[in-house]
Amino acid sequence: MKKVALIPARYGATRFPGKMMAQLGGKSVILRTYESTVNTGVFDDVMVVTDSDVIYNEIVGHGGKAVMSKKEHECGTDRIAEAVVDMDVDIVVNVQGDEPFTQKDPLEKLLRVFEGEEGSKVQVASLMQELHDEASIADPNYVKVAVDKQFNALFFSRSVIPYPRNKDIKSIYYEHIGIYAFRKQTLLDFTQLAPTPLELAEKIECLRYLENGIPMKMVVTSYMGVEIDTPEDLEKASKYL
Repeated sequence: MKKVALIPARYGATRFPGKMMAQLGGKSVILRTYESTVNTGVFDDVMVVTDSDVIYNEIVGHGGKAVMSKKEHECGTDRIAEAVVDMDVDIVVNVQGDEPFTQKDPLEKLLRVFEGEEGSKVQVASLMQELHDEASIADPNYVKVAVDKQFNALFFSRSVIPYPRNKDIKSIYYEHIGIYAFRKQTLLDFTQLAPTPLELAEKIECLRYLENGIPMKMVVTSYMGVEIDTPEDLEKASKYL
């Protein structure tokens, strides 16, 4: 299977404008994300897809690959779908531009679910990690996911799921890590689906799949990086360097 990583990156983030160009240990967040994705060595190609000349020049100026979006897009998935239309590729991985500590092992596990007879049924997959800190579990910036016994997603929420009504049962809490892998056609089909009620309410893009009856396979990883949504996250990320 030919595998490509695309990194959607826009300059005007709502919660942290300009975060892609924020400096993290002497390099921009987006450059660190690009370089860490390339360094995993698991992709046939890696490129940033952006609507910003600043971000485009940041990547290309450091010898990387980037393409400019032709249209305005509401979400990163639509942005990379535009870029992938004419690519000869089987699996497309959407790596969020604010994930500067992307690692090899989780991505290999994610790609592996598409292999073999069982894997042939998987159309879209994503990563999750177990949360232990109560403050993080309660924080709406951490998107939680509940799964079935086959690790297909049941629901994503910024609220606490499952709610610990029964204190005698130890609940497991998973945080959704915003790295997705799609079969090319599944990605293109996504762009034809209108935003759905739960997606709009929670501001969680992948709910669109579930609301349209498309299963999403979840892969557990021990990856404990930092997704940079706020200036506080940037400060936390600096401790990982």
